[in-house]
Amino acid sequence: MSSRTAEQTSWPVAIGVAARLSRVSAKMVRHYESLGLLTRVARTDSGYRQYSESDVRTLEFIKRGRDMGFSMAEIAELVSLWNNRRRASASVKRIAQKHVADLTERIEAMQAMQRSLSSLIAHCQGDDRPDCPILDDLAGGACRAIPTDVQTRQGLT
Repeated sequence: MSSRTAEQTSWPVAIGVAARLSRVSAKMVRHYESLGLLTRVARTDSGYRQYSESDVRTLEFIKRGRDMGFSMAEIAELVSLWNNRRRASASVKRIAQKHVADLTERIEAMQAMQRSLSSLIAHCQGDDRPDCPILDDLAGGACRAIPTDVQTRQGLT
């Protein structure tokens, strides 16, 4: 939400406006509220949710955290730390460091998948014959069809 948009908005706002301002769907706004990531949201006499500027900023924070791949549990902890003016930045850093380590592990696993698939593609003739090392691998037997020295070079063993 730009500061200009915030200045032009009459607070509090309905869920649709909060969703638009934070670039989060109304369904996700309700979900985040149900998880306790937003402080108690005000309601009109007829029960409609009313979101403050602070609520919208929290939704933006949550969206940015999701965009960076943090889990909902990590985001809950980060939101709590963000709202706590007496927080220790070491707590925030610990969460971020763990997340980076998790991302690194996932990237390495994806790179291994990429190497395996690239090798399988290189060994698939892609012609009219029914033999296909890609399908063999998915069925659990492709490595037997690829010579051992090739498996070693390609990181399949």
